[in-house]
Amino acid sequence: MSAPRNGDILIVEDNPSDAELTLRALHKARVANGIHVVQDGAEALEFLFAKGAFAGRAGATTQLVLLDLKLPKVDGLEVLRKVKSDPRTKAIPVIVLTSSREEKDLMASYDLGANSFIVKPVESEKFFDAVKEIGLYWLLLNEPAHG
Repeated sequence: MSAPRNGDILIVEDNPSDAELTLRALHKARVANGIHVVQDGAEALEFLFAKGAFAGRAGATTQLVLLDLKLPKVDGLEVLRKVKSDPRTKAIPVIVLTSSREEKDLMASYDLGANSFIVKPVESEKFFDAVKEIGLYWLLLNEPAHG
């Protein structure tokens, strides 16, 4: 198994309950990475491209993005499109973690370069377990692209 990497994890989630559950699950999985939560797509793009309030994080790396689709300001599909079309960020794994079960959202996410599409389980315990598994796989087992 690979050693843990130390890039940041970005959680893009406008539902405070889901964001809190995601944080608790990652901590329970003993994820040591820096974890940042933003509540809309515009803030996610500022974080990823080190602009606006996040201009001081130049040089910091993001190792994983957990992205909701239904977001205020800039929706998740637009965030995904911008991340995967920019050479600076296209290699970052983006996991769509959404309540949407719509086929069009699934297809659009993969067409835009999502690395995984996971429908949030309704039960909080199953959601918690799903996030723990995501953290373990993407942060410990998966070998990221370098670029």
